[in-house]
Amino acid sequence: MTLGAYRGVNRRVVRTLKFGEARDLAAVLGEALAHGVPAHWNVGAVVPVPLHPARQRQRGFNQAELLGRAVAAGLGVPCVPGLQRTRHTAQQARRHAAQREDLHGAFRARPDALPGGPVLLIDDVFTTGNTLLACQDTLKEAGVTELYAAVIAR
Repeated sequence: MTLGAYRGVNRRVVRTLKFGEARDLAAVLGEALAHGVPAHWNVGAVVPVPLHPARQRQRGFNQAELLGRAVAAGLGVPCVPGLQRTRHTAQQARRHAAQREDLHGAFRARPDALPGGPVLLIDDVFTTGNTLLACQDTLKEAGVTELYAAVIAR
């Protein structure tokens, strides 16, 4: 599920949230994402795509986590740290699709944090799908059987 294409206003708000440190945008965008989640998904928890600890220290926050918290609040479910970044990778957002890294093995599931039932994976942008696919594979290997994804823009 997405709020729209990664151009125009959507592109500007994502970049402002991510690089302009306008953290307050996460609440508005997260609420909009929550409203778009179909009720029949029966989401039991929200899992944000994690940043590597070094990247999070550098940036000071994880935009997907901020979005995840807002989406979870809008859905009335917990936002859980169900994934951990295990490998530092180059910043995907600043690379062209052909230059993006294979993220297989860059994440580890935290099964103790994952409740049963459908999970909603949250990230800011879907470009090539490498990040969400790697997260999806990791969560499914950990036993998540119903998995959905939501992003601000594609």
